[in-house]
Amino acid sequence: MGKSDFLSPKAIANRIKSKGLQKLRWYCQMCQKQCRDENGFKCHCMSESHQRQLLLASENPQQFMDYFSEEFRNDFLELLRRRFGTKRVHNNIVYNEYISHREHIHMNATQWETLTDFTKWLGREGLCKVDETPKGWYIQYIDRDPETIRRQLELEKKKKQDLDDEEKTAKFIEEQVRRGLEGKEQETPVFTELSRENDEEKVTFNLNKGAGSSAGATSSKSSSLGPNALKTLGSAASVRRKESSQSSAQPAKKKKKSALDEIMELEEEKKRTARTDAWLQPGIVVKIITKKLGEKYHKKKGVVKEVIDRYTAVVKMIDSGDRLKLDQTHLETVIPAPGKRILVLNGGYRGNEGTLESINEKTFSATIVIETGPLKGRRVEGIQYEDISKLA
Repeated sequence: MGKSDFLSPKAIANRIKSKGLQKLRWYCQMCQKQCRDENGFKCHCMSESHQRQLLLASENPQQFMDYFSEEFRNDFLELLRRRFGTKRVHNNIVYNEYISHREHIHMNATQWETLTDFTKWLGREGLCKVDETPKGWYIQYIDRDPETIRRQLELEKKKKQDLDDEEKTAKFIEEQVRRGLEGKEQETPVFTELSRENDEEKVTFNLNKGAGSSAGATSSKSSSLGPNALKTLGSAASVRRKESSQSSAQPAKKKKKSALDEIMELEEEKKRTARTDAWLQPGIVVKIITKKLGEKYHKKKGVVKEVIDRYTAVVKMIDSGDRLKLDQTHLETVIPAPGKRILVLNGGYRGNEGTLESINEKTFSATIVIETGPLKGRRVEGIQYEDISKLA
């Protein structure tokens, strides 16, 4: 087995050595070549290719340093963003992970002499948040990606909207409670000392009355249960019967809606008015309204077999059986005859199947009966034509 054989022990040892990191003093950044020992580095420095690279660098050394500095900064920040995100981390941890890659840019080829100088520069440029602790310098990446900023703004807007809705609901409940308490005299409880004048006296509690009457009955005497007790109870019962007969004789007043009922109505109205710009659903019948496909498909009907990216549908033509990929702007809904099944495509009843009851041509709306979901059996009027479509 020759010395130059691929499977020779020396060749295998050389490949194992070349995988790991070598000493920095035997690395040539200009040629991006790593030497294994001092003799190899000396031979490389005397080579013709290295001399040509030095001549090129001597013409404009600042350009090469700026290039290496920019590469080092971009790779370092990319690793920090991808590996640690916006977490606070020690700068040496990030640097050790960065230099573990064999083809990295060495810091001695950049404008920064130490990792501390580079960390301070990141803080001054506003690329990271840096702070010094007894354990060293810590950095935190500042994500300035427009997409990330847009998502954060949308999340904050949604949180603010939810908070506003909760505040409106709380104010509405407070208003309902205040209106319910108007015209009613609030009974203030009267507190008396719990005491007995005689050791043989019994202390009783009446839990069937209000707070004031129960407090007054806490120290009733046993003598009150004498011969006149039955007469007193009988007179009280007659008075209650008289009051109940008078109240039943009065005309019944219209019952006020409770706060819970009004909140449920508001939520239902909110869902009813919720709309979206994407209305395509699989299984509905649509009509092609674009003339770009020719007269063969213009005003022809098809069935939506698949929805792609919310706004694009694969439509199978009913007449010819052809499959077309169309945008929803080139399609319109199909209103069936009364009594046929439909699917609600928009609004608060989106996704529910129903039956078309009648059509109002003057207002371009329809009346439907919901057949699925928790609102099954509900009759809904004023549904626009574009919000419903025939089911295949």
